Amino acid sequence: MKNITVLSVILFILIGIGTAFANEESVETKIARAMSAAPSDISSNATIIDVDGKVLRKGTNGWTCMPGISLIPGDKHPMCNDKVWMKWMKAVKENKPFSTTVIGISYMLQGDALVNNDNPAATDPNDGGVWVKEGPHIMLLVPYKEMLSQLPSNPFVGGPYIMWGKTPLVHVMIPIEPKK
Repeated sequence: MKNITVLSVILFILIGIGTAFANEESVETKIARAMSAAPSDISSNATIIDVDGKVLRKGTNGWTCMPGISLIPGDKHPMCNDKVWMKWMKAVKENKPFSTTVIGISYMLQGDALVNNDNPAATDPNDGGVWVKEGPHIMLLVPYKEMLSQLPSNPFVGGPYIMWGKTPLVHVMIPIEPKK
């Protein structure tokens, strides 16, 4: 639970930073970047929300895409989430427990920021942890953590791996291209 609290604080800070940069872009630019996170047959009919939660475009298919949160000015990481992932994100933001009875799917086809694979609250890439900057990938949430027992937690062995495995935020990372 401590990790969720720290992550919530980090997310609020990042949302504030992202909001400052978000005001510099047109709605069309944000929508285009958000749509680039998933295949067009998903993103073309998805709801698009800004980093502050404002709806930029209402969708019809149950998916939600975001232009991303700027961790480094100009370095955006869009994502498209199904309803399960949106529930996960809301739980993290509100520092509440998360559970699901079905698989959740999220696309990040433009890649992600450099993150610690074991600790979602880590902020120092020189802390000795396992840090990874994933290229295009899909993420999965599963209802039973036991389902993940056969997957590695090392992001550099090739193929799918577990991120944040010892936290309530555990999920499967499925790389689509080799890491850079």
